[in-house]
Amino acid sequence: MSSFYSRVRDELVGGGGDPTAATPSDNTSSENKVPLSTSILGVGVIVALLAWLGSNNIWTLVFVIGLIISVFLHEVGHFVTARRTGMKVTQFYMGFGPRLLAWRRGEVEYGLRAFPIGAFVRIIGMNNLDETDPADEARTYRSKSFPKRLLVITAGSLMHLVIALVLFSGVYSIAGRYGETGRVEVAQSPYVGSAAEAAGVRAGDIIVSFDGVALRTSGDFVGAVRAKQPGDQVQVVVDRSGQTLVLTATLTAFPGTQDTPQARAFFGVAGWSRDYVQVGVVESLGRAVQDVVSTAAGSVRGVFTVLNPINLADNLTSEVADPLTRPSTVVGASQIGGDIGREDGWKGVLILLAAVNVFVGVFNMLPLLPFDGGHAAVAIYERARSTRTRRYQADIRKLAPMATAVVVLLVMLLVAGLYLDITQPLG
Repeated sequence: MSSFYSRVRDELVGGGGDPTAATPSDNTSSENKVPLSTSILGVGVIVALLAWLGSNNIWTLVFVIGLIISVFLHEVGHFVTARRTGMKVTQFYMGFGPRLLAWRRGEVEYGLRAFPIGAFVRIIGMNNLDETDPADEARTYRSKSFPKRLLVITAGSLMHLVIALVLFSGVYSIAGRYGETGRVEVAQSPYVGSAAEAAGVRAGDIIVSFDGVALRTSGDFVGAVRAKQPGDQVQVVVDRSGQTLVLTATLTAFPGTQDTPQARAFFGVAGWSRDYVQVGVVESLGRAVQDVVSTAAGSVRGVFTVLNPINLADNLTSEVADPLTRPSTVVGASQIGGDIGREDGWKGVLILLAAVNVFVGVFNMLPLLPFDGGHAAVAIYERARSTRTRRYQADIRKLAPMATAVVVLLVMLLVAGLYLDITQPLG
């Protein structure tokens, strides 16, 4: 039991992976060999799961593949910066758990593991618990300067922000940015028996003005209707396929409020003024930066909301969990991705993927082990405690219990989120 705990502890505070793989004996080591039957079965199951997702909803598959690529690029960020700053990397794996595939190029072991819920890069000497060959000490993470360590440990989260920036700006410059179009379009056929139906309004009409009030947004339209009373006669100017029509309508009362003091005017159509609006390349980049910043700010608030035990209990005991505050997993995100794909196609899926990347980047920078933010916090603490003549090194053993507690909390959130995603699907 003690050896098991030591192994788990070393992986939690050491950044994942197998510490014993830091000094492989050779390329044919039995440690790295995976039975062919295991590889075929494991990879076959993963491919079958992806095929099943695609058969149910191709956009769900597109979203999941986008998440896998994002996770891969996160680790590429760690991998490339570690190698460029002179650190020794011994493992690069997609997934966790038992090995399905493994091969070695030079001093790095690459591979695929059974559970595609993440990835890891193993850098030697992450802390004082990570034993390394004395000959490799100069290439350990802990031996490098503070700027190099901070760069390497934050590279993964920075990569998520870069991914989001590329996705946002790419969609905006090609398909446009979702926002106000400057016109109010009738989204669907008028409500049966409404003033709009009687006046001859049709789905697809552009409402130019409502009783003399020019309209540019759906908010303008709602305000113009609310300013009237049931029984008022109004003139509505619409653009129908380039033809301007002036229609006359007598407003009715909002359904359910007739003959009550709360009666208010009702026209009978939903006016929609938002869609993808084309923007230039330069503007798309500026808008992308704005949206990354605003999404990051919202993600910070969301992290604290999701981690709140009271919020978690409320959502688990509620008959209808709050979609804005409930914990969720990749299952729930994929459900949303599939629905958005059906409505908006590739551009909607990529925008959602960009937002998820921002959230993951922010979440991963929580200043707690085993998150990258925890390693960054340790590096910052060590830098603050160091002097010109003495370099301070934290005893990571003292943080192992907290790291274990964080993992337990994450498992609880994962289980709760999965339960809600299955019993109350977001899609």
